[in-house]
Amino acid sequence: MSAKELIKEKAGYILSNLLSQGGEYGEIFYERSRTCRMQLEDNKIDKVQWGEEEGVGIRLIKGGKTYYGYTTEITYENLLEIAKTLARGQGHGPVAIGKRHIKGWTLTLIDPDEMNLSYRAELLHRANQKARSYGDKIKQVLAVLTDKTRDIMIINSLGERAEELQKRVAFFVEVVASDGNTLQRGYESIGGTKGFEIFEETPPELVAEKSARRALLMLSAKPAPAGQFTVVLSGEAGGTMIHEAVGHGLEADLVQKGLSVYKGKLGQKVASELITVIDDGSLVGKNGHFVVDDEGVPSQRTVLIDKGYLVGYMYDRLSAMREGKSSTGNGRRQSYAHIPMVRMTNTYIAAGKDNPEDIIRDTKKGVYVVKMGGGEVNTVTGDFVFEIMEGYMIENGEITYPIRSATLIGNGPKVLQDVDGVGWDLGWSIGTCGKDGQGVPVSDAQPTIRVKSLTLGGTEV
Repeated sequence: MSAKELIKEKAGYILSNLLSQGGEYGEIFYERSRTCRMQLEDNKIDKVQWGEEEGVGIRLIKGGKTYYGYTTEITYENLLEIAKTLARGQGHGPVAIGKRHIKGWTLTLIDPDEMNLSYRAELLHRANQKARSYGDKIKQVLAVLTDKTRDIMIINSLGERAEELQKRVAFFVEVVASDGNTLQRGYESIGGTKGFEIFEETPPELVAEKSARRALLMLSAKPAPAGQFTVVLSGEAGGTMIHEAVGHGLEADLVQKGLSVYKGKLGQKVASELITVIDDGSLVGKNGHFVVDDEGVPSQRTVLIDKGYLVGYMYDRLSAMREGKSSTGNGRRQSYAHIPMVRMTNTYIAAGKDNPEDIIRDTKKGVYVVKMGGGEVNTVTGDFVFEIMEGYMIENGEITYPIRSATLIGNGPKVLQDVDGVGWDLGWSIGTCGKDGQGVPVSDAQPTIRVKSLTLGGTEV
């Protein structure tokens, strides 16, 4: 009998013992995963990591607190012992059975589990060859392909069982270019909950081309000026700003701990009336998509800010229990060895009605951001600093010369209030969201937006 079938058969006994000394909620989380990460650098495949893992996490929520244990030794005796240890006793507690069963899976056209390592290596070599075709100024090319298959099952004391087979692919190319005086970096990535058909839609050569062109462009860029500027963030910039500067502050656990600038502001106007912010784990194919979250709750579309007004937060089961609410399907965990917590999925600013070209034309002097880099944010205050990987100056309504060594410095809530233009386009980017030592795959997006005033940190004096 497989570990998964064993858990299905014995779940009732394990959960009954888990709740023998009381508790509001009990849960068994099973996971079996297969991960491949292949890296090309210096014209050769220099790292290949292939791993399979299987484990079970057991959780008890009692008195609003979480008790958690996990194991890779999946036997009935071991799981029962973990349940008794968490319960701090033995016996039988109330457990429902057979109330709801959900089953989901990722549809793929080119299943990564059926493709060999040579297939993966070829994709990386194609990207490397394309990037290096841009001449001697290309000094370094790093290409990384990761794909993961994740089979999960959640059975809880509410009588719910959820199963899902998830498949994800992520690919990025980083290029370093030099003219002998300076080094500049270009980066581009793609990914999603899908198979290798992603490379039929966006060939590896296209990802490499964008990365190489970005690095070369920055060699000819001028030092960025410093000061206050109108800033136009293109749809292509991705949703780094919305994810970091706004999204985390709308996670209910941080709100409840007083670690969010949005605490106590439900129903209040927190942004321009042009701004609507949504988190939606049900968007098929996006990097943050799933049928059920890691607590077995179906993914859903959650409106967080509606035409400037704060209308909701993201919840997992625990944070929802604290307020007598229902989970919004935002309970996520890195693996069976981690407790679930509130996390974003696919978070974005909804498209508006403005023509992106008109937004630029109506900007007399400002900065145009095509690609954002990394950054830092304080969720308590909303203050942030982000790197601009590709940016330009706007002069008299036209995009002019590229700038480098630039950062955006501001405050998330204030940025949303200062938006006076929202385009009808919508550009997506992928990432791994880190929180409390855990990482989970996400997507974020925004249309072209204009912010009336932001601080640009530059080097030009």
